[in-house]
Amino acid sequence: MLKKLKYILLSFLFLGTMLATASAVRQMLPLQEDSSDVQPRTFEDNFKDTYDGSEYVYEIEKTDGWFTRLVNWLERQIDELFNLGSRKKAAKYLNVVKLIFYGLIIVAVVYFIVRAIMNGEGRWVFGKRSDKKLIEHEDVETNIHIVDFDALIKEATTNNDYRLAVRYQYLNMLKKMSNYEIISYDPEKTNLEYTYEIKNESLREQFQYASYLYNYIWYGEFIIDQTQYNKASNSFNVLLKNIAA
Repeated sequence: MLKKLKYILLSFLFLGTMLATASAVRQMLPLQEDSSDVQPRTFEDNFKDTYDGSEYVYEIEKTDGWFTRLVNWLERQIDELFNLGSRKKAAKYLNVVKLIFYGLIIVAVVYFIVRAIMNGEGRWVFGKRSDKKLIEHEDVETNIHIVDFDALIKEATTNNDYRLAVRYQYLNMLKKMSNYEIISYDPEKTNLEYTYEIKNESLREQFQYASYLYNYIWYGEFIIDQTQYNKASNSFNVLLKNIAA
């Protein structure tokens, strides 16, 4: 025990001697002074104006977009309308409404796409199928085999449009001749080309006269009355009877 105390005392004495020696040495060394020329920095009075651009704004206040504001407004209206007492419940109702709305949009888009495709084939989507197709006046010439010319002729004469009726009479004549394989119909062919295809001489002469009437009335824009139409119509009817004979 005495030996331990002796070692402790000697350690303290040694440590004190070292500290005293270091202090004496520090007092003996000269002090070092900083002799460098240091000038204080200053800022211009308007230096803040240089940093007022948007690129120096690091905290931007977030604002709700128009859609978010619309949703919040709808939630408030639903909450007040149904007296739900909670925006959370109103949000659930609004989500259901949105799902129904989006579903209706999808159904409408699909409907119009299918309708456009089916109309290209001449049928109304989801409607009753019909073999009678609606043909515009300018498309009649390219679709003569599916056109009801009797109905078109009747409509034209009812409207006193006898020029148009003659046009339908002529196209109906080409349709019947094509059905009987007297000619090979092509909307790009001329009357002269059809004439060369007709083997029967009598029928060929009747066709040439009917074509003459058609060209004179339709392309010549010759206005005719009912009496003149009846004469022209008779020429077409005679040819049609001879075709069927």
